[in-house]
This record gives sequence, C-alpha cells and structure tokens, in this order.
Amino acid sequence: MSDWVRVARAEEVQAETPLAVSLDDDAVVLARLGNDIFALEDLCTHDGSDISGGCIVEGAIECPRHGARFCLRTGEVLSPPAYEGLHVFPVKIEDGDVWVRDDRWD
Repeated sequence: MSDWVRVARAEEVQAETPLAVSLDDDAVVLARLGNDIFALEDLCTHDGSDISGGCIVEGAIECPRHGARFCLRTGEVLSPPAYEGLHVFPVKIEDGDVWVRDDRWD
C-alpha cells in the first residue's frame, strides 16, 4: 500500500479550475466540485495529453484538445473521443492540506 502524499493546500483548488500537481512521479489533476476535491490521472486517454488545461463542466473535466469529458467522481468517460476512463485517487483533507494516495497497485 502506498503512502499518502501532500500535494496542495485546499484553498489552491478552486471551483471550475483544474490544478495540476505531482504525486511522486505521476501527473495528477485536482478538481473541486462543491466542497469535495477529486484527484484524477492528468492524462486524456484519447491522445495522452494533459487534461489539467481543460475546464470543469457539470461535474466533469473536459480535455482541452478534443473535448473528451471524464466524470470527476468516477473517472468514467462521459463523451468521446476517449473511450477509456481515468483512475480516481483517494483524497483526504487534513488541516487544510490535500493528501492523495496512489492506490493503483494495492
């Protein structure tokens, strides 16, 4: 099981503005939806580009290159051209810090 890694301050994660962070050597994007913060792979499964440059639309993050959308809560693809979803990492907030854990290999 991997350790929790502090990746940002909670106030840095603004509504409708994705935030690119690093989780060890992996690119992750943080997004706020209401009071919740989600962490997803910063990767469009359609062409491998970063999605952190995109925007948050109706509970999803939209890739800036071709418009694929991924659900912030589940990572599920909501619109093509992507067909493979994204991994959603566990997130916890402690003392105003955002902590993320890479559970892909657990």
